[in-house]
Amino acid sequence: MKIVCVGHATYDIILPVNEFPKENFKHRINKRVECGGGPAANAAYLLAKWKEDVSFVGMVGNDYYGQAIIKELNIIGVNTEYIEKNSSASTDTSYIISNESNGSRTILTTKTKEFPALSNPIDLTDAEYILVDGEHYETAKEVILRNPRAISILDAGKCKKEIANLGTIVNYLVCSKEFAEACTGIKIDDNFDTIVNVYEKLKSVYTKQVIIITLEDRGSFTVIDGKYELIPTLKVKAVDSTGAGDIFHGAFMYFIAQGNELKKSIILSSITSAISVTRIGTRYSIPTLDEVMKAYSKYEVI
Repeated sequence: MKIVCVGHATYDIILPVNEFPKENFKHRINKRVECGGGPAANAAYLLAKWKEDVSFVGMVGNDYYGQAIIKELNIIGVNTEYIEKNSSASTDTSYIISNESNGSRTILTTKTKEFPALSNPIDLTDAEYILVDGEHYETAKEVILRNPRAISILDAGKCKKEIANLGTIVNYLVCSKEFAEACTGIKIDDNFDTIVNVYEKLKSVYTKQVIIITLEDRGSFTVIDGKYELIPTLKVKAVDSTGAGDIFHGAFMYFIAQGNELKKSIILSSITSAISVTRIGTRYSIPTLDEVMKAYSKYEVI
C-alpha cells in the first residue's frame, strides 16, 4: 500500500522532570530526549516502523535540525524526497517539559512564520491512503484531490479555518476534544449527552465523513451502525503524553488500511497510544506491532 502523509515536521527536545519547575530557580535535569516530531511526520514514522510504504510531504529549514529530521525518517524507511528544505527560515523546534509523575507535558514551540507554501508534488497521483494534519493546506488539499480513490484521514487538532475546510474533503475526520469543542462552541463534560451534542453538531457540517472524537484518557467517541459508541482505552500509568495523539492517528491509518472494521481500528489505535505514554520521547515510545497485538488479546478478555 502506498501511503502519503502531508503536514508538520518539527524537532522535539524533551526534558523529563518529577514535578513542574519553579519559576526563578535553577533545576538540574539528568537526561534529555531528542527526536523528530509533528503530527503527520510522527504518523509517517510509525507507518514506516510497521513496514508500510510511506512518503512524508513537508518542510524543514536548511539547518542542523532539518537535516536531523530527514536523517531520522530515512533511517526508519520513510520516503523523504518530498521534504523541502527552506534556507530562509529555521526548522520548527519544540521544548517539552515532561512531568513523569503525572504524564502531563508543557510545550514551548518556536514556529517560524516565514515558511512559504510548499511546491505542489505533481507526481503524487498513486496514493492509496492519505493522512493530513492541516499544515501546508494547499498542498494537502491538492494531494487529496489528485488521488480521488485514496482513503483519506484528517488529524484535526485545532479548529483553524484551513483544518476545518480539509475536513469536508476527507473520508475520516479524527479530531481532538479541543477541535470538537472549539468548532461547535459546546464544552464536553462528564455528561454523555454533551458528547452526543458535539458529535451531532459536527455531523451537520461533515455529513459525508466518519467522525471520531478523541477524548484522551476517556477513549474515543464515534457512531457505529447508528449507535453512539464511547470506546475506552487502556488504563496505564503515563509518564510522557507527548505525541500520543499523533501515534493514535498513525496507527488508525495502519489498521484501516489493513481492512479492519472501525471499532477494532479505534481499539487497536488506542492501545498503541496508551502504550506510548508509558515511555519517554514520541518516536522512541512507539510500540512494535507485536506489542500492540499482544495487548489487544488481553483487552478482548477484559
